[in-house]
Parts: sequence; structure tokens; C-alpha cells
Amino acid sequence: MEHLLRDGREQFLDPEFCKKLARAFNSSKGRTGKPAVKWTEVQNWFQNNQQQQTDLPKDAPAEPVTKGPPVSEAVEDSKMPKDKKDSDRRKLEFEAQSASDGAWYDIEEFMGHRFLDSGDAEVRVRYVGFGPDEDEWVNVMKAVRIRSITLEDSECHKVKVGDIALCFQERKDIARYFEAEIIEIQRRVHDMRGCRCLFTIRYTHDNMEEKVRLRRLCFRPNILAGSQETVKK
Repeated sequence: MEHLLRDGREQFLDPEFCKKLARAFNSSKGRTGKPAVKWTEVQNWFQNNQQQQTDLPKDAPAEPVTKGPPVSEAVEDSKMPKDKKDSDRRKLEFEAQSASDGAWYDIEEFMGHRFLDSGDAEVRVRYVGFGPDEDEWVNVMKAVRIRSITLEDSECHKVKVGDIALCFQERKDIARYFEAEIIEIQRRVHDMRGCRCLFTIRYTHDNMEEKVRLRRLCFRPNILAGSQETVKK
């Protein structure tokens, strides 16, 4: 699945998105003492998507992709659903898909960036809850996006069949966020515990199905915009 392209090419042209990404590049340790990357350069690269911009300096030569986050308690600490609602978590702006396990992790910091001979841009990211040994090079177009969000119990009506979400999957000692499609929704009356609706999801990486509560799901930010457009109509 082409994650960023599926979310909408208009995101690439959004000045605010490009400014945030440019700030992330410029604040990375690998760019100390180097010319600042302009947000317009980031936007132009997305528009062209063919060759690297000549005015963007390269970082170090390409190196093998490092090992992704191991399956450990650190994953649970950094990815438990309750943490998604903490104020500190909401300050995080981006998430990335690890090449090692296909799961999505919140980005703590952009450590650097580079352009490959193919013209593809990659960023080196550090995931929340992990150290330098788990830093990883990921493709900007395919594996980096604005972080997913949780919904309040009162917002469950915004979820529709066919929506793509991140679902917190627990398998013995494994606890990670994987992408999944909402394939069925059982609407239920809420009570003092909050939303009691059941969402049947199908994981995109293994096609397994599961019934989950809203608290285990995170959604693309455009789910809010889509809901507002529906109301206006």
C-alpha cells in the first residue's frame, strides 16, 4: 500500500506540512553547520518526485538500513494506546513504518537525511522509546507521514467501513501498531465506560481479522476533515 500517496497528494503541497518537515530536517544533528533546507525545496521535491534537488546538500553516502526496533517491552512502553492520549504524545508530529517488521512507530527525532541515486529521499529516524542502535533509514514518500490520532469516545461515528487505521496488536510478547482496514462496525449504546462499539478489522500485513474497541485504534488526521465535509453536505 502506498501510504503517503493514498493519504492524498495534497498533503505534499500543503505549506504547513512542508514547513514541519523542513524544520525536522534542519534540527537534525546531521545538519549542524549546513545550509538550512527551505520548505519550498521540500515542496518542489514532492512535486517533481523524480530527481534530487541540486540545491539540497547530500548527507553521508548511503549505508545499509539499520536493524529496526526489536520486539521488546520498549515497544509496549512507546506504543500502548493509553500513551497515545497523553499530552506529551500529542506533541509528536510524525510516524514511520519500520522496514524490519512493517509496524508503525512514533518518531522522536529526525537524525539526518539523504538522497539515493534513484532520486528517492530517505530520513534517518529515532523512534520513541528506542535508542541509537535502533535508528533506521526510511523512505520519505512511502514510510513517513503525519502521525495518526486517537478519537474520543464521542467521535466514534466518524469511523466508516473501509477506513484505514492503525490497530494495536498484542501477540504474546509482541505489541505493535499495524495498519488495518475497518470491515464491519457494530454500533452500540455508550455507557459510563465510554464507547462500546465493536470494530471488525483486517490487518493488511497478514489478513487476520479481529474485533476491537475504539481505544485500540488510531486514525489518519483526515478522518476529521472528512467528517466535517460530510456534516456540511
